[in-house]
Amino acid sequence: MHLRRRFGLTASALVATVALAACGSDGSPTGGDAPHDAPAAGPAATAPAGDTPAHAAPAPPCESPLDSLTQRERIAQLFTVGVSSMADARRAVLETRVGGIFLGGGVVGEVVSGDGLARLKQDSPLPLLVAIDEEGGRVSRVSPYAGPLPSARVMAATMSPEEVRAAARARGEFLAGMGVTVDFAPSVDVSDQPDGAVIGDRSFSPDPDQVIRYARAFSQGLLDSGVTPVFKHFPGHGRSSGDSHHESVSVPPLDHLVPHDLRPFAELASTPGAGMMVGHPRVPGLTGVDRPASLSPAAYRLLRDGTPYGASPFDGAIFTDDLSGMRAVTDDFPLPQAVVESLVAGADSPLWISTAQLGQALDAVERAVADGYLTRERLDASLARMARLRGVPGCVGAPTSGGVPGAGALGGTDLATGRPPALGLPHLPG
Repeated sequence: MHLRRRFGLTASALVATVALAACGSDGSPTGGDAPHDAPAAGPAATAPAGDTPAHAAPAPPCESPLDSLTQRERIAQLFTVGVSSMADARRAVLETRVGGIFLGGGVVGEVVSGDGLARLKQDSPLPLLVAIDEEGGRVSRVSPYAGPLPSARVMAATMSPEEVRAAARARGEFLAGMGVTVDFAPSVDVSDQPDGAVIGDRSFSPDPDQVIRYARAFSQGLLDSGVTPVFKHFPGHGRSSGDSHHESVSVPPLDHLVPHDLRPFAELASTPGAGMMVGHPRVPGLTGVDRPASLSPAAYRLLRDGTPYGASPFDGAIFTDDLSGMRAVTDDFPLPQAVVESLVAGADSPLWISTAQLGQALDAVERAVADGYLTRERLDASLARMARLRGVPGCVGAPTSGGVPGAGALGGTDLATGRPPALGLPHLPG
């Protein structure tokens, strides 16, 4: 059954109900800030603990259109997948219930010249996340249509932070006009690599303070335009041993990253409304040698906690870098397994650049939940963060069908190695 028929609402009507369904991810109402002219608390508010005033009304139930989804549909809501055409995007969203699509260079022209994305967003039963890579320089998908945008390195060398904010706002307004909601930018890697290296001129500077100033300006420009910025590539790719597109790479040990590569992430983690992307480097002292940061529980705990590297705790949405086209992952982890491992580790949205293995990835995550390797609580926490980013109203409760009651605990991970508990990975397809 089409989800629109289940809910009886259009996507725009759902967004309009946000204020009527403000509940936390655990099913309880969120407090929020009281209006400045709210009346002072009366006797009921000061009643002794355990005493319930006779006139107190029960709290309204916390409801969300997500509550009507099956477990498989809820899993699909977390994925961000690359699409090759708007027909490909329509199948993924309307048939599989994917929550996010990624626009690569091959589909941007179709989006700019037609109304396929606008029609898909209108037909989608839930607000759709539409992401793109638009950093400027050599990582620009829309420059043929919106004009050139300098690389980060050139911006920092030739423009003031105020000018960069204005340029990012203008580019964000073009993206928003296309229908894009999330930009995987800016790169906050600290690097002096040659321009054409994996980071190279995508870095604002080899000076962390300069990176902070310019990345903050760029991200604020995107926010000014209504587009969500995503800082990347945590915990820092600027001093990597190679290109993670082509091979496994490592960066300096964690204690070397904290005062240098991690400083921009520490300063920018408190940016309201921004997301984070975790990259694929292996970090001595954090991830161990057997897995990249994008699949390491220790890397996500570091980002969520913040304290060990001097940051505020981060409770925004966390994306992985591409899991399907980068050999730092694919040499050791087939895509369905990488998707499972990323969610177990702490990612909110596994990202990959094709819909080709979408069914296998869904099968793998469902099996991991059924076998207790991945808990439903872990999924629901991510579902709540992604719903908040997308403007889906309400809170997250249990699925109406296909649910697996919270079996298995994700305990016993090792901060030094980032290895998952010794449960053994369930048999996964592919």
